[in-house]
Amino acid sequence: MADGSISFAGSFPSSEITSYVAIGDSFTEGVGDPGPDGSLVGWADRFAALLAGGARGGGFRYANLAVRGRLLDQIVAEQVPRAVELGPDLVSFCAGGNDIIRPGTDPDDVAERFEAAVAELTSEIGTVLVTTGFDTRGVPVFKHLRGKIATYTAHVRAIADRYECPVLDLWSLRSVQDPRAWDADRLHLSPDGHTRVSLRAAQVLGLTPPADPDEAWPPLPPRGTMEVRRDDIHWAREHLVPWIGRRLRGESSGDGLTAKRPDLAPLEV
Repeated sequence: MADGSISFAGSFPSSEITSYVAIGDSFTEGVGDPGPDGSLVGWADRFAALLAGGARGGGFRYANLAVRGRLLDQIVAEQVPRAVELGPDLVSFCAGGNDIIRPGTDPDDVAERFEAAVAELTSEIGTVLVTTGFDTRGVPVFKHLRGKIATYTAHVRAIADRYECPVLDLWSLRSVQDPRAWDADRLHLSPDGHTRVSLRAAQVLGLTPPADPDEAWPPLPPRGTMEVRRDDIHWAREHLVPWIGRRLRGESSGDGLTAKRPDLAPLEV
């Protein structure tokens, strides 16, 4: 699994889930996980493939409405109504991360708006899978926000309890603490990181995935101080500075983009 590839062969328990809609931001869109043709894959697509393998009688359908850069209110306004309209058996809902990392935002306020969206979704959809935040202690850009993210994550878990939603708990997924789980921009998951999240999502829904999402990584060769410093400088120049620039200009990486799979359609595994 270290090369980011995954086999979907294997036997899975029968499932009542024959349709799935993913909503969210860049994480769910699949940024950091390009396919062979350059289009994005991501954990949700990989999870959908696992669900398709376990769907009773075949005919599994999947839509991905996520768009990078979207804030919670944008996801609620643009994606939640469409998900309800499509009426799938399962919706995955990951939102609020882009709000939490913005200066001055209150995780309690974001959580209240998140809960309102969960209430709407659970009133219409059979199963709503909610997603916590990552533990960012090892992420250079966000480690100083760890307490704020932890507060929001605690809210998400409490909301899930109130509405009886399964939880994709990324905070406890130890394998994504490894730098190899992250893309070169250090902001999004790598193909391996997306793969491990998809495996954990399958576990949460009661499937038996083809690999352990917390499988230990192979040892890394030692790296010298100068090599680490050179990589940090390259990362800051190529990724951090442009990211800060977009924030200062009020721009989003998702401006002008639309959902990659806007309709429920059969999924080729």
